[in-house]
Amino acid sequence: MKRYTLLLFITFMLVIILIGGTTYLAGYADEPEEDKAEQSLTVYTTLPTENLAVLAADYEKAHKVKVHFVPLTEKELFIRMKENSKSLKDKGDLVLADREILQQAAVDGKFVKYVSEQSDLVPKKFKDENAFWVGTWYDPIVFCANRDYLKTLPRIPTTWNDLADFHNVRIGITDFLAADASSNLLFTLIAQYDENQVFTMLRKLHPKVIQYSKYLSTPVRMAGMGEVDISIAVQSETLRYINEGFPLVIIYPTDGTAYKLTGAGILKGTSNREAAKKFMDWLLGDEVQLVLQKNSFFFVPTNHATIAYKSFSGKNLVLFDNVTNLSAQQKHAVLDRWVKNIRLK
Repeated sequence: MKRYTLLLFITFMLVIILIGGTTYLAGYADEPEEDKAEQSLTVYTTLPTENLAVLAADYEKAHKVKVHFVPLTEKELFIRMKENSKSLKDKGDLVLADREILQQAAVDGKFVKYVSEQSDLVPKKFKDENAFWVGTWYDPIVFCANRDYLKTLPRIPTTWNDLADFHNVRIGITDFLAADASSNLLFTLIAQYDENQVFTMLRKLHPKVIQYSKYLSTPVRMAGMGEVDISIAVQSETLRYINEGFPLVIIYPTDGTAYKLTGAGILKGTSNREAAKKFMDWLLGDEVQLVLQKNSFFFVPTNHATIAYKSFSGKNLVLFDNVTNLSAQQKHAVLDRWVKNIRLK
């Protein structure tokens, strides 16, 4: 009897173990399927692809969401947004682009509202008043000076007029026709002051300009190599060269400066709205800044609560908030007048 009872107990325990083991194995087998079912986001963008690859890779690794960046020209982007309600293979969820593009897309009704704790920390001047887009980071124009040259000066130029009136200085600048960040400086100065005043300043600068460069990095490299004394340059390139050991010093114009704002908006018709919101929050946090800086992209975060912004040495710089309302035709006319009256003189 005892032996029979023992056999029943052993048989019962084996059944329990077998059932439990089967249940456990079934649950374990399901987990990889969940891992494999990664969500994906498609982002239309006008930004350089080298900036985007590092963002996509890091976000996918940390959040198990695959981000497909679709690089487009401004014209292509507006065509895609117009067709986004249709069944596209790479239907967009978000747009990552310059402020001017985001403003027009918002006017055209292409975005849904986005509000979060992160976006609430962004100053009003960096986001849409109706919450259809938000700025993520910006890149100001600075005076990039050769450190050895500065040691020879009795005083340092700290304003735009100071630089225009400075004697015996060799200046580097990116041609206004060559890059949006450079032309944006011209248009912003005109919005801040007026065209006659700005053109007077540029006429004074012109004889001192050693080279009107094609690329944003060239004036910075020239200053670092001592080929010019001071360059008018984007801060991101200046910081990149400083981190590579070039003898450069940043001077922030005390009367204010132009900046290029990058931001994002969530497209109408997306079926991934919650995932898109989470990605927007990520773009406004410290994590994205760590990724960018690790890969030598140095932009100023619009979220002033981030550690990245608090550690930024130029956080008190004055930004020109007068945004030009010039049409594309008017901008073309301004550039044409600059070429004829200053550049080719």
